[in-house]
Amino acid sequence: MARLTVNNQAMEFRLEPDTPLLWALRDAANLTGTKYGCGTGECGACMVIVDGQAMPSCTLSLGEAEGRAVTTIEGLSTDRGHPVQQALVAEQAIQCGFCTPGIVIAAAALLARNANPTEADVATALTNICRCGVHPRLTRAVQRAGRIARGEEPGVPLPAPQTATTPGL
Repeated sequence: MARLTVNNQAMEFRLEPDTPLLWALRDAANLTGTKYGCGTGECGACMVIVDGQAMPSCTLSLGEAEGRAVTTIEGLSTDRGHPVQQALVAEQAIQCGFCTPGIVIAAAALLARNANPTEADVATALTNICRCGVHPRLTRAVQRAGRIARGEEPGVPLPAPQTATTPGL
C-alpha cells in the first residue's frame, strides 16, 4: 500500500508498487486531467509536480512516489485562476487541449522556481509535445504568466467552467 499526498490530501493506494503513478491517479483517484500520451515520459501529457519538480507520471512508479507530494492539474487551481491558465487563454495558446494539462503543470513548476524565465528557460522546461504547433504562443504565455505572478500585469478573468447538459432531462 502506497501512501502519498495528492493535491494536499493524504491518499493510500492499494495497488502494486510498480503501477505507474499515472494509472493510480487516473483509475484509483479519478483524477483524469493527467493524460496518457506516449507511455515513455517523452511527450509530457502525463506531467505532474512531484515535490516541486515537473515529472512524467507514466514512468514514475507508485512505489517511487511513496511519501512524496504530488500535484495534478486538478490540484493546481480549483477555479482555473492560476496565472499559467489565465495566460494560456489570453495568448490563445490552446488548440485541441489534450496536451494542455501537462503543459500547464510544466509551466507552473518552472514559474515556481523562476518567476522571470527567458525564452531559453521556457524551451528547456517545456519539452511537452504539442501536435497543434502552439509553441511560440506557449513561450509568450509562460512569460505573461510570470508577469501576472509577479504582480506586474493584471490577471485575466476566465469564464466559469461549463457543465454538460442534455436537453430534455
